[in-house]
Amino acid sequence: MRIAQISPLAEAVPPKLYGGTERVVSWLTEELVRQGHDVTLFASGDSETSARLVPGAEQGLRLSNIRDHTAHNLVMLDRVRKRADEFDIIHCHIDILQYPMFQDMAHKIVTTLHGRLDVPDFAPVFEEYPQMPLISISDSQREPMVPGVNWVATVYHGLPPTVAPFNPKGGDYLAFLGRISPEKRPDRAIEIAKRSGMKLRMAAKVDKADQEYFDTQIAPLLKHPLIEFIGEIDERQKVDFLGNAAAFLFPIDWREPFGLVMIEAMSAGTPVIAWRNGSVPEVIEHGVGGLIVESMDEAVAGVDTALGMDRAGVRAYFESRFTAEKMASNYLAAYNSVIGSGARAPRLVAAE
Repeated sequence: MRIAQISPLAEAVPPKLYGGTERVVSWLTEELVRQGHDVTLFASGDSETSARLVPGAEQGLRLSNIRDHTAHNLVMLDRVRKRADEFDIIHCHIDILQYPMFQDMAHKIVTTLHGRLDVPDFAPVFEEYPQMPLISISDSQREPMVPGVNWVATVYHGLPPTVAPFNPKGGDYLAFLGRISPEKRPDRAIEIAKRSGMKLRMAAKVDKADQEYFDTQIAPLLKHPLIEFIGEIDERQKVDFLGNAAAFLFPIDWREPFGLVMIEAMSAGTPVIAWRNGSVPEVIEHGVGGLIVESMDEAVAGVDTALGMDRAGVRAYFESRFTAEKMASNYLAAYNSVIGSGARAPRLVAAE
């Protein structure tokens, strides 16, 4: 199959540091190539891929200090449009910019929505172009969506089994990884560590938008001897960070669309302690991949339970559900569904 993957230009594929969507695009692209498909990746020029790379910018725009990525993404989409006949399917990962430009290609374009849908910002586009095929990354992600959109499938993220290698021993600390923000609830992670008496290592980035929250709400909590704040880490550091943890804390307070770091931790054999929010019940099987909790008391009590879990069993659970091979197979099924439907947008008629 001739496949075009359209990545956001914020980060390279794969990203140098933080960047969940670009990481998923990389894993999917490499697996599709491995399976023998003809893949063209539209992404930043500093991306690394075995697919055919078409640069949409010289390097990831976040590292270029470009705030508004709209212009670069529009130019990239125009290049895709001009080459559309070269592809059997065009797979977009950039939210909604492609909708007006590709509205007459609903038979060969699909969009994976990677972010939250419980905000009204995108609703006018989904209402105006209901024919455009959509893929969700969890069933929970769909719940706040406007009615009548064209859902094709839910495809869970997957990663190569070698990305976060199995660590049968683990370590002696709790881990928190991601972004410092109110909805990620790093304060909960700190409280769990203090009440359980276990060391907490926090590897997290602080965006400018969250700097005040970090300075006023989180930084004062980092002075406790059990808490170690590392800051943002790269992929190589993340492997050791997750694999050497005794358990991974995912204390979110929002409708998480997927939570990629949960499957990365489980790949390493590290059990996850996660709040029952968003996709968590779809990703974690309680008592198998980790524990699902609904209160601080449950989370603290769950630390000892997690420490006693079979790490090989956690890894086996990951392998049964969240590998890149499984993700790619599910996407191929979705591609064939879109192509096979023969659905085309209605002919546009100019307003009089």
